[in-house]
Amino acid sequence: MKYLFLAGMMWLSMPVMAQKITSKKEKQTKTVEKVSIQNDTLAQLETASMELLGAEVDTENNPETAFRFPKKEGKYLLKDHDNVSRIDSLWMRELTNSELFENMYKTVTNMEYDSVAYNELTTEVLKQRLEVLNQKTPFNVEYNPALESVIKSFLKNRRKTLERLMSLSHYYFPLFEQEMDNANIPLEMKYLSIVESALNPRARSRVGATGLWQFMYPTGKMYGLDVSSYVDERSDPIRSTKAAAKYLSRLYAMFNDWDLALAAYNSGPGNVTKAIRRSGGKQNYWNLRPHLPRETAGYVPAFLATMYIFEYAQEHGFNPKKHETIYFQTDTVQVKRLITFDQLTELLDVSKEQLQFFNPSYKLDIVPFVEGKKYSLRLPKDLIGKFVANEESIYAFVEAEKEKMEKPLPALVQTSGEGGNRIYHRVKSGDVLGKIANKYGVTVTNLKRWNSLRSNTIQIGQRLTIYTNKKPLSPSTVVAKSTSNSGSKAAEEIYVVQKGDTLWSIAQKFPKISIEDIQKWNDISGEKLQPGMKLKMCQC
Repeated sequence: MKYLFLAGMMWLSMPVMAQKITSKKEKQTKTVEKVSIQNDTLAQLETASMELLGAEVDTENNPETAFRFPKKEGKYLLKDHDNVSRIDSLWMRELTNSELFENMYKTVTNMEYDSVAYNELTTEVLKQRLEVLNQKTPFNVEYNPALESVIKSFLKNRRKTLERLMSLSHYYFPLFEQEMDNANIPLEMKYLSIVESALNPRARSRVGATGLWQFMYPTGKMYGLDVSSYVDERSDPIRSTKAAAKYLSRLYAMFNDWDLALAAYNSGPGNVTKAIRRSGGKQNYWNLRPHLPRETAGYVPAFLATMYIFEYAQEHGFNPKKHETIYFQTDTVQVKRLITFDQLTELLDVSKEQLQFFNPSYKLDIVPFVEGKKYSLRLPKDLIGKFVANEESIYAFVEAEKEKMEKPLPALVQTSGEGGNRIYHRVKSGDVLGKIANKYGVTVTNLKRWNSLRSNTIQIGQRLTIYTNKKPLSPSTVVAKSTSNSGSKAAEEIYVVQKGDTLWSIAQKFPKISIEDIQKWNDISGEKLQPGMKLKMCQC
């Protein structure tokens, strides 16, 4: 009330108040009250009030802004028209944990169909419930012992994982349902995202499939999902869901069966048509399953089991926590300057985990700005209000921070289907993240971000995606110098054969060198190699 009265008096007698600002300022504390300004006619009053209440005036270096953001206890204070309720950052870490994806990936690829003892669900009750599901969905949800085994195994061994996924689904499922409905796809297809990525938009499989819907790079490009040094739209929830809906519609048009469309989504249409041929022309998924790749054989049962458990969650006693924000309680603002998550964290009092959760497609925790392209920042609606209310001041702050940077930010580089700045590293014995990062001239932090790694643990044989302009030699390659008969020096590149090497795998390590070249240069007629053998990798 004291400050409201003061504001009213200043409005009636600005000349008198202006003379008293200096003496009043000395008596005021550095605490800045949030003042709601309703229209532009009070701009002068706002500036005078900010001076009075302790804001640092910076008219010399930033005359358009009139003042720097006030601070309290080292944090910037920005006004807004609404109160802000923050999502707990610990809860955000819980939701975005990649452990869920790893668990689901291993479960699907190593599916077992042995009988499972689970007395809480009898076979008769399961048959009745599956029949109900079968009547209201176009998927084939008929009972069979293999499906019963998967359902009971999930209920018995994956209960905590499923409950966490149910919590996370409150955020994503409204978005999925809207896009599936727009594309005339069964709404139950939302459960596919559970099997594909465990609702982790930054999930990355060992073969490079990325995002909620696990798009490979070429398929993503085919459906308009761009990848650059800053952005991977396969991780964008809206764009990737639209792309998945288009792809699923196309697969259904091919097979006219949603079960087969699911199988084709996982393994490709070619593997499904091969299975149809090997089965003698049968087109029921359960008849084709023995002829499908192992992972796909467990894929549809995992999908149907997930659908059953989510639809009958209450009957099985699941009690998931409610997510505080659903997708439609967020909004976007198109950025007009490049801005980093660190800057947003400092200005908006929002955790970095929140920003990563709402904006998973930005790989470097930076929202880029490029003329002609639209890059948006997604935030809860109340935080959007805070951003828009202070937009010009925020950009002024960003520009000032940019001048202080010791190192410039990386340029926006589009990757190409032929590699471009994106390369792959296959983890070998003795590799650690620090060693790999030094080899390619990148940081461990970026290496972990690009590959959705939550720890420093990597596995032998794991493929890592790296964005760099540096092209190092293979560690098993040495360059020896030899002297020709004429006395001139010639560089001779030698490759030392390692255990498990083949001519094909060696040729892949050397661009523009074919198997035939290696055979010709080394006088090899067959393909048999011995570890330790030295191969010339040039026509020396």
